[in-house]
Amino acid sequence: MASVDHSITKHVQAYEPSFETMVPTPMVKFFRTCLIWQFIRFLIINIKMILVVKKSHG
Repeated sequence: MASVDHSITKHVQAYEPSFETMVPTPMVKFFRTCLIWQFIRFLIINIKMILVVKKSHG
């Protein structure tokens, strides 16, 4: 068995400030809750899927 050198490992403290989650910006919140934007994205994704399927069957 190979020995492992544990002297390099850094002790990580739980709940350090570096572990905080990102807070969404007001613009991100708007895009997540706007039904018009979600519908537009839905249409775009469906068009992309239709094109992919069309290429594979053509």
